[in-house]
Amino acid sequence: MRKPKIAVIGSSSMDLVVTSKRRPGAGETVLGESFKTVSGGKGANQAVAAARLGAEVYMIGCVGEDAYGTEILNNFASNGVHTDYVEPVTQEKSGTAHIILAEGDNSIVVVKGANDHVTPEYVKEKRDFIATCDLVMIQQEVPEETVIEAAQLCHALGVPLLLNPAPAREIPDVVVEQVSYLTPNEHEAALLFKKEELASALRKHPNKLFITEGAAGVRYFDGEEEMLVPSFPVKPIDTTGAGDTFNAAFGTAIAEGMDVKESLRFANRAASLSVTGFGAQGGMPSREEVERGLGE
Repeated sequence: MRKPKIAVIGSSSMDLVVTSKRRPGAGETVLGESFKTVSGGKGANQAVAAARLGAEVYMIGCVGEDAYGTEILNNFASNGVHTDYVEPVTQEKSGTAHIILAEGDNSIVVVKGANDHVTPEYVKEKRDFIATCDLVMIQQEVPEETVIEAAQLCHALGVPLLLNPAPAREIPDVVVEQVSYLTPNEHEAALLFKKEELASALRKHPNKLFITEGAAGVRYFDGEEEMLVPSFPVKPIDTTGAGDTFNAAFGTAIAEGMDVKESLRFANRAASLSVTGFGAQGGMPSREEVERGLGE
């Protein structure tokens, strides 16, 4: 089977990860247990996850011309992600994410840095390449105008676009209409569709709107009824990157031609495996691991 060709427009960052028994309150200092630096950023995470799952992946983004930028590019290379369209910028530092792992969950502060240079113009320059792709994925750690441009461009080219609307912010109605797949979690969905019940929003966007509900699974409307595709129970070590793994796996499966329900099950299994390792990318599974997990 031919590998699907996927372009990921998005952020590339270095994650600075602290583990602690509990997270501090305002004005409080607590003693942590460990500190690590690992490559991350929602765009980079999804690119790496899709590559491990068998897609031919091209990253479209920016890094700083600094040590973190070099590490990020080396990490792409070691994971088989093409960086022909990743540009180092001299006037900004590479993006960073400051992550606290505590109490079984994560808290994250993102500093966008060079990711703000992933502008609409930067994306438009890649129009001819984007036209050759089977799928494009984008997230919201790049400027809002870039998401709008990507939606318009992919719609005009007839290339499916998967928008993972994280971090949460409002998006124009025209973007919702132009994208092929929209994958908010419950919090993001409540912000996007705050004027209506989520059940109504699902019915308005059959086989387009997929609301992830953590351990419960993924909810969507298939054109006839509301469906919940359940997740796979695991004992989590680090939930960072689970959503990125889900999106990458869903996008890869859809680009390969799997139907929606099969793609969601594939994505849920990949995401469940991802939380059994440390770091956003540390637990991201290979294709063989996901297929083996589906067979268990």
